Amino acid sequence: MDNLLTINNLRTSFFTHVGEVKAVRGVSLHLGKGEALGIVGESGSGKSITMMSLMRLLEENGKILEGQVLFEGKDLTKLGEKEMQKIRGNDIGMIFQDPMTSLNPVYTIGAQLIEPLIKHKNMSKKDAFNTAVKMLQLVGIPGAEKRMKQYPHEFSGGMRQRAMIAMAIVCNPKLIIADEPTTALDVTIQAQILELMKDLKDKLNTSIILITHDLGVVADMCARINVMYGGMVVESGSTRDIFYNPKHPYTWGLLKSVPNPKNISKERLKPIDGQPPDLLKPPAGCPFTDRCEYAMKICKSNLPPMFDINDEHKAACWLNHSLALSLDTKVEEVVFNE
Repeated sequence: MDNLLTINNLRTSFFTHVGEVKAVRGVSLHLGKGEALGIVGESGSGKSITMMSLMRLLEENGKILEGQVLFEGKDLTKLGEKEMQKIRGNDIGMIFQDPMTSLNPVYTIGAQLIEPLIKHKNMSKKDAFNTAVKMLQLVGIPGAEKRMKQYPHEFSGGMRQRAMIAMAIVCNPKLIIADEPTTALDVTIQAQILELMKDLKDKLNTSIILITHDLGVVADMCARINVMYGGMVVESGSTRDIFYNPKHPYTWGLLKSVPNPKNISKERLKPIDGQPPDLLKPPAGCPFTDRCEYAMKICKSNLPPMFDINDEHKAACWLNHSLALSLDTKVEEVVFNE
């Protein structure tokens, strides 16, 4: 499969009055054409900042320090703002986490849908209007022509989310980034939104990156999953690998904290104890060490590489080293002298 997107060793920091926050620390990932990739992890793991770096939508104090973001072979980190404006909304669409704050409250939904069509596709106002109406119909908004004249506050939460999706796909982008697209929606609306995104992927052959903390969502929609923690990808693989053969203790913790409808025993869900690492002073070793019950001496002092579990499955955990089973102090010595 040809890669539409390849991210190599991306590092992004925010420079604050208290110091440098190392939000993204060497993230690498790839996405094929027409593929759906899930990125999961708890709040603060770097999921959204990785995608905001890709879109070049960082706050003024945020800076990409290192790495490549190759979209169709073009490095987005090297492009100027005018070139990025041609890509945003046209080749890459983004569904933001909170549609109420992402939609402009003083413009009608129609005006916000029509603008990118005129700008990127050089359509007349009439053609842009007709295309925008069709998009609202496609995402399941009834009375689309009437709704074009309404403002965001006149839409319900689910309808605002659908309008956001319409804005993201109106120019038929090659990639859609969906940042927590079902947050704050009731279960019925969540299912409808996810079904809609799957339909769009199949009908338009659009690639999708789905950012979420909900493992159930990615299980149903994505072929591959990247697990992020402490600003890094700690495990990546097919959805089957991640769910049935996870190889990182953080992934184990995520799975244990999710209810399993097939489990008939009344076991309590087990949360992951402790707090995420302080990215002002990230640890020298594995970022999950302080919360990991399997941690060894080497975990605290040395960052683990990505170990190959199979061709597609990788995990950054010293437990996957061939000598780790001995849990011997010699492991530390051998690992760095082999």
